[in-house]
Amino acid sequence: MKDLIQELAMVDRSVGEGSVPAGPAQVVTLSRRYATTPAQLWDALTDPDRLSRWFLPVEGELSLGGRYAFTGNAGGVIRACEPHRRLLVTWEMGPTGPEDASLVEVVLEEDAQAPGSTVLTLTHRAQTPPEMWDQLGAVGVGWDGALLGLALHVAGGELPSMEDLDRDPAVREFNVASARAWGEAQLAAGTDPEVVEANVAATTAFYVPPQDD
Repeated sequence: MKDLIQELAMVDRSVGEGSVPAGPAQVVTLSRRYATTPAQLWDALTDPDRLSRWFLPVEGELSLGGRYAFTGNAGGVIRACEPHRRLLVTWEMGPTGPEDASLVEVVLEEDAQAPGSTVLTLTHRAQTPPEMWDQLGAVGVGWDGALLGLALHVAGGELPSMEDLDRDPAVREFNVASARAWGEAQLAAGTDPEVVEANVAATTAFYVPPQDD
């Protein structure tokens, strides 16, 4: 498998405040370059068969206004779909309130400095409960994992099974480093260092639990 820490370093990440139609929200943003065209990257993001190979199986009405669902994860409504450029969906994790309380937007831009490459920017705006915001690395660790899976897929690699991933030392190291990276993003946003330290510890414990002997 690739050097996962090097892959982690290829992502720019930030946290901040913003809004969704339901009101004020927390915002996390991730951006990285992929060595493929916007059209090819869009196909990897929207083709159900390809999605199942690097993220999760998806079902539903996969068109503008339709409702989708990822197996064992989030679902929602497709709010905007501009092929090869922009996708906006609601991101609902169970009965957590108004469907527009959590929105995920993915924007693709051709990289003028690296022909044949694409910059992907993912923005998640959500009214996240404080306990979830603190524990889940500003929800960013999960998105770091998703962008890593996409990178491995685009490069032609096969991802191990979920069980193997959970026990892979390299993946565990990646999640520890991701939690720290999101802590740095919180510090950059002005969060109190003691709060950040507690958040990083809680996030690490959630994503990297002790293994059975």
